[in-house]
Amino acid sequence: MSHGASAAAGLYAPGMPAAATSRVSTALLTDQYEFTMLEAALADGSADRPCVFEVFARRLPHGRRYGVVAGTARLLDALADFRFDDGTLARLEPFLARRTVEYLASWRFDGHIDGYREGELYFPGSPVLSVRGSFASAVVLETLALSILNHDCAIASAAARMASAAGDRPLIEMGSRRTHEEAAVAAARAAYLAGFTSTSNLEAGRRYGIPTGGTAAHAFTLLHDTEADAFRAQIAALGTGTTLLVDTYDITQGIRTAIEVAGTALGAIRIDSGDLGPLARAAREELDGLGASATRIVLSGDLDEYAIAALRAEPVDMYGVGTSLVTGSGAPTAGMVYKLVEVDGRPVAKRSENKASHGGAKSALRRYRASGTATEEVVYLQAQGPDRREETDVELAVPLVRDGAVLPGLPNLEQSRQHLRRALVSLPWEGLGLSQGDPAIPTVMPPVR
Repeated sequence: MSHGASAAAGLYAPGMPAAATSRVSTALLTDQYEFTMLEAALADGSADRPCVFEVFARRLPHGRRYGVVAGTARLLDALADFRFDDGTLARLEPFLARRTVEYLASWRFDGHIDGYREGELYFPGSPVLSVRGSFASAVVLETLALSILNHDCAIASAAARMASAAGDRPLIEMGSRRTHEEAAVAAARAAYLAGFTSTSNLEAGRRYGIPTGGTAAHAFTLLHDTEADAFRAQIAALGTGTTLLVDTYDITQGIRTAIEVAGTALGAIRIDSGDLGPLARAAREELDGLGASATRIVLSGDLDEYAIAALRAEPVDMYGVGTSLVTGSGAPTAGMVYKLVEVDGRPVAKRSENKASHGGAKSALRRYRASGTATEEVVYLQAQGPDRREETDVELAVPLVRDGAVLPGLPNLEQSRQHLRRALVSLPWEGLGLSQGDPAIPTVMPPVR
């Protein structure tokens, strides 16, 4: 499959577009109740009370044994544009008092944010993000933070499982046509972070420097009077190194036609339907018999991590994944919540059945054996610190924002991608399995307060 990447993946700062674009306020990417809460707090004088909010998942999705943090850089980009211009304020005026609208006209987030870096693993209870500031400063960020993190963490967690199942075989993300146009760009970024090698989405390539690839769909074959005519046209445009889609009609004949037209130097064939394991074996035999032993086999068509794992023993060179990666069935929500855990330095917590939270501002560290294998995640109250420390303990949260300003020098996309690769290697072997089970490592939580 051809790869027309225009830039290396780590070229840009986290989340930064490759080219300048007009900035649009992100302040309405939220729920109305964020602002009605703010209005009530301004009215009763509680808006300035110092608070800490935390983002965490109470549990992992069914069948998952770890989660992957993604979207932090996109959240920081969105925070920079969380401003209330005249147009934005006009949308709020019908349901907010004049005093609240005037307050928002000069609102700026002026607090601190700490969090797990992108590419870090998380588990139930992990304090993935901590937002510290006045109630008025921090509460309005809830929906923005959750909408970005829940989406990107879900995609990255699913993609990491697929990448683990694929091993050294490349994966191309092809889900653009199965989701919202902007979600497609975010999904491509999260998938690349988690180990995919390229994407079909050109905006993701422009915005984040991700390698892009793509050749032709069935429509191009159907356009022509014969399959051979379609293959000749594609080769004339893209060269013999291209990938020819051979399953529009009969796969065996499609392979023969592809080699007749392109010669044995054809780059790859793609099969997009059917029982992919037997088809890959038959395709390899056919190609080798025709002298095209270097021609690669690309498989696509409703692949997920289980299908990819089942194809490990087959002669496959690359996978194309779309629907199962970008939809809820393949990437179930990460289940992140944004909860108030501290007010005026005092722990506060929900006591609702099945939705209880642990009060108090928290941090976390991960413990490892001397061999480098992770053993547990310890979440502790910042006011108390961890119960004990060992040389192999690693603190997980890093400073992201101070006094409203995003800190310089945060990891770029390529660095986050490499970090995840190292983090996955640190998990116990059973934690990387696709079978259902407990989280890969246990989370030790502080006592409920």
